[in-house]
Amino acid sequence: MVKEIQIRITLKEEKQKNSLLKKAAHILRIEEHAISGIKVLRKSIDARKKNIIFNYKIAVFINEEITKNSEYSFEYKDVSSAKEIHIIGFGPAGMFAALRCIELGYKPIVLERGKKVQERRRDLKAINQDHFVNEDSNYCFGEGGAGTYSDGKLYTRSLKRGDVRRVFENFVFHGASDQILIDAHPHIGTNKLPKIIENIRETILKHGGEIHFESRVIDFIIKDNKLQALQLQDDTEMTVNAVILATGHSARDIYYLLHKKDIALEAKSFAMGVRVEHPQHIIDSIQYHCHGKRDELLPAAAYSLVHQVNDRGVYSFCMCPGGFIVPAATANGEVVVNGMSPSKRNNLYANSGIVVEINIEKDIPNYNHFGVLKGLEYQKDLEKLAFTAGGRSQTAPAQRLTDFVEGRLSNTLNPSSYQPGLKSATLHSLLPKIIGGRLRKGFKAFGQKMKGYYTEEANIVGVESRTSSPVKIPRKENLEHPEIKGLIPCGEGGGYAGGIVSAAMDGERCAEAAIAITTK
Repeated sequence: MVKEIQIRITLKEEKQKNSLLKKAAHILRIEEHAISGIKVLRKSIDARKKNIIFNYKIAVFINEEITKNSEYSFEYKDVSSAKEIHIIGFGPAGMFAALRCIELGYKPIVLERGKKVQERRRDLKAINQDHFVNEDSNYCFGEGGAGTYSDGKLYTRSLKRGDVRRVFENFVFHGASDQILIDAHPHIGTNKLPKIIENIRETILKHGGEIHFESRVIDFIIKDNKLQALQLQDDTEMTVNAVILATGHSARDIYYLLHKKDIALEAKSFAMGVRVEHPQHIIDSIQYHCHGKRDELLPAAAYSLVHQVNDRGVYSFCMCPGGFIVPAATANGEVVVNGMSPSKRNNLYANSGIVVEINIEKDIPNYNHFGVLKGLEYQKDLEKLAFTAGGRSQTAPAQRLTDFVEGRLSNTLNPSSYQPGLKSATLHSLLPKIIGGRLRKGFKAFGQKMKGYYTEEANIVGVESRTSSPVKIPRKENLEHPEIKGLIPCGEGGGYAGGIVSAAMDGERCAEAAIAITTK
């Protein structure tokens, strides 16, 4: 017999041996020896009150052997001679599209502008130390996309877009810890993601798929509104049946190319702001109601904040406990910041994007002459402004949190995890009022919600501009572009995802759509 039950355990009880077993036996009113084993199905921490609670959902096996097999299986076929599906981009959407193609008996041919995951490391080092951005190999472009050297957060609200559990199980199949199947806010870690990405690559190649690195697509060959071929940067042309466009939200050249060819695009609302970085112990003390070092059983504390300011949401985005801030620019002459955490989340700092909603119809009228690309041009201008304010390098403009809100230049800055370095700047006046003004009010409100959050020990670092795409590539009900047959916009770059899991699910859907199109 197997019984599923919910158990609440205090921090003190969590430290005790066999506490789950004892609680389960008590709830089920049976002897402990009758329980063959316990399988944790879900785990979360409730730290809203001083008495911290661990919430468990467990399967209790009573006089029955515990089962460990997954209900999911991944059967990849030999597709070396199968019909081809071309995929542009090898981030989460492209990877899972390729895997799904193989499962369904089709050969994925992946074209990735960047380098393999290990080779990208040299280019990341060049950004951090030499302040030089390789426009095809950086924190956003290359094997695994922006997700490879990111936090690896797998939490998503996109529960209706596909089978979330299937994505998690596939990560585990390719080497991720099965802890991601249990945690309420699953996380892999920037140090572990590269190996998982390599394993996915090996699966694709082993079963007959192709992956071409340093192969940037520069043109679409279209005839009678049908995508016929792709042109690469080395002038190679590839004839195609169907193309999954999974280039990510930073591949601006793709938007420009589509726009130049009069292929329909749409402007969409997005968000921009800054990164805020606190010493981790401050966030721990607020969230866990403690003084000094947090208990060793508790992970580095996270937070989620939102506040309405002048009819626009100001909210935390991609919060990274025990993490670090990284340069996410994709071209020289711009500064963009992002955040990530290693698997142990054991860095000294906590950082989060704090961003403001930008209503594409109302908030940036001076950019209307750019048409559907107005949001993109607005992003670019703020990134150039950050580049100039930071000293025309990857050094980022920064300010103490209290100085930003009070409107004064910071004479000194706090230590930071951002490797290229910080330069004191008046971000409060450099940022447009629709962003800066709302951020200043938002931070004050956050200080009321989290006592101790509003502190001079925190830095504001700019700019956080790549939260999502400001451009949408439309698609029909069958996921094909409404004007170009055989073109399937996908993932974050198409405007259909917002993170690793939603991008992966959309990649699978687009693979199925591409196959349906080619079999008509």
